[in-house]
Formats: sequence, C-alpha cells, structure tokens
Amino acid sequence: MVRLTRVQQQERTRTSVLAAAREEFTEHGYALAKVDRIAERAELTRGAVYSNFPSKRALYLAVLIDMVESATSGEPPTSPTSPTSPAEVLGVFARTWLERLPLVGDTASGGRLHLRSLGGVLDDEHGRTVLAQVVRLEALLLAIALESCEPAHAVPVRRVRLAELVLTLLDGSGHLAESAPGFGDPFDLARACAHLSGIDLADTWTPSYLPYVAPAQPCGDAWDPPTGLANQISGDRVDFGADGLIAVLGAGRLAAAEEAVRSARPGEQVAVVVVTNDSAETGRLVRLRITDLLGCLRRVFAPEVWQRVRLILDDEALTASAIGLTDLDDETEAAVRVQGGAIVARAHGRGAAYAASTADASNGTQPRSTRT
Repeated sequence: MVRLTRVQQQERTRTSVLAAAREEFTEHGYALAKVDRIAERAELTRGAVYSNFPSKRALYLAVLIDMVESATSGEPPTSPTSPTSPAEVLGVFARTWLERLPLVGDTASGGRLHLRSLGGVLDDEHGRTVLAQVVRLEALLLAIALESCEPAHAVPVRRVRLAELVLTLLDGSGHLAESAPGFGDPFDLARACAHLSGIDLADTWTPSYLPYVAPAQPCGDAWDPPTGLANQISGDRVDFGADGLIAVLGAGRLAAAEEAVRSARPGEQVAVVVVTNDSAETGRLVRLRITDLLGCLRRVFAPEVWQRVRLILDDEALTASAIGLTDLDDETEAAVRVQGGAIVARAHGRGAAYAASTADASNGTQPRSTRT
C-alpha cells in the first residue's frame, strides 16, 4: 500500500474540494450553493473544506482560477507577425474575450460560472473597491499592448482611456449575458471595440499630485532579492538583478501601477508587486482577474510588448520583506530603485513610484517633470 505524504494528501483533498465545488456552483449558483453539500460531494467533512478554503467566496474564486488556469495551460501564445493597428488587434482581443459568453443550452448558474461572473459575490465595500483597482491595472496592461502597435516614428500616445472603454463594453456585455442570454451579436461587439480606437479621447498622463510628492530617501542599502517568484505576464521566474524600479502595491492601490510604468527611467525594468494581508479572498480576486485577462492578451499580443514590465502576485510578501516592509495592507504603496546591486532610493505613500524612480541618489531630490 502506497502511503501519501501530508503534502500529497492536502493536494488530493484540495483537488476533491474544487471538483465538488465546481459541480455545486454549476448546479445551484453561488448564492444557493452550500458548503455542507460540497463536503458531501467530496466525501469529506465540513471542517476539511474549511481547512483549505476559509469561506464560500474564497472557494468560489478558487474554482474560477482553476477553470481559467486549466483553459490556458499548454496553450501556445499567438501574436501578430508584424505590427498592426490598435483597431485590428482590438477586434481580435474582443473576439477572444467574448468566448466566455454563455453558450446556448447552458443553465443559468453554469453560464455564470463559464462567464467568470462575480455577480452577488462581492457584496461588500472592500471587495468592490479592490475590483475597481484591479480593473485599472487590467486597463494598463491592455493599454501597454495597444501603445506598442503605434508606428515607430509616431508621437507616443497613451491608450489607457481607450482600454478602459473597451473593457467597459466587454464587461457590460457579460453582465447583460447573465440576465438576457443570447442578446447581442459577439461579432458586432468585436467590430464596435475595433472602431473605438478611432475616437479622440485626448488621453495624456498628467497626474495633478506629482508636483507635491514627497522626495524619496537616498540610500545605499544592500539588495538581497527574493527568488522563486513568477512574472505573471510571461510566466518566467523573476530576476531582480537588473537595475530598475520595484513598486510594492496593496490591492487597494493598484492604480498606482501606471505611475511606476510612466515614471521609470529609459531602459530600466519595472516590477509591480501586488501584496495583500488577505490572500484567501482579496489575493484570489486579484489573481483571478489578472490571470483571466492575461490569458486573452497572450493570444493576441507578443510577450515582448510588456518586456519592461513585470507583474508579481506576491502572496507571501517576499519582495516586501526584502525591501524592509513589514506592516502590509491593501493601502500599501512603496517603491525602491535598484542600481548596481544596491537600493539607492526609497519612498512610501502616494507617489512613491514616481519619487523613487526620479530621485537623484546624491541628494534625494527629483525633477518635477512628468511624462505622457
């Protein structure tokens, strides 16, 4: 008889719970699903379920993450063979995203699961606030890809507002599909997304608070980078050895990721590290949305479009610990600049990424210019 190790047993239990939970959520939906029935389906005790997932919401998010990761695992990324216009790639991206719409014959609850619906799941102010921040990060990732489609000789243009508009249209179609399945033509939606690229949104990046950001603290601290962390964008292990900016952001401050990207010095790497003190629910919400979006983006854009940006979901706060942060919550906003194997600038609070990136290591001051 083969004896399972404790880790193997835990993984087997977790797999059983996820399979049972998916059946329960498919049959009854999130609101009417019962943890007791999930435990019965998995032939486990209620306590065994809660030992792996502290709440029904955490379990639901875990089921969705498992579905998304299973759908994208082993799927080779596709990318344009040559630079294309934002309109063309937006059409392809929209069609890819719309594949999640419920199919004819799906039950209401099964269709919502296929749609990755969060309807009725985020029933508290904190959850809705975090979701709003996550969508801002999603828009930035899509915008970076769209900006890469501009001709090399063109004046740099910001595409964040366009990305936000596209995601609003797509998410709206998803919400409508829940209550009125079959309404709307996905191909019309894809064409509409493509045409949105022609709207002049007068999009620039000029945050009004930048001139008032407190200067970063110059330093020369030793840099002992964490290991084993993955870049969610590429799937590769993160190498923190290169010069660049590291921004550590709580789940309630993800909009500041754009500040890190826009403020970084030419040629330097940008690492956006997401932390939370609630990995079971808040952490899973962030992971679900980001994993889902990146699965769509990788089918449309070459990975090189995000080559300067690395996104790390650091559930164990290894990066935060490496730069000396201890008290973490969803409002955390801190940044360091690494140069020549040392931390040369530190900043905390609003505008931390801008302060750390633009600091003069010799005196801690920074210029007051901004970039579009």
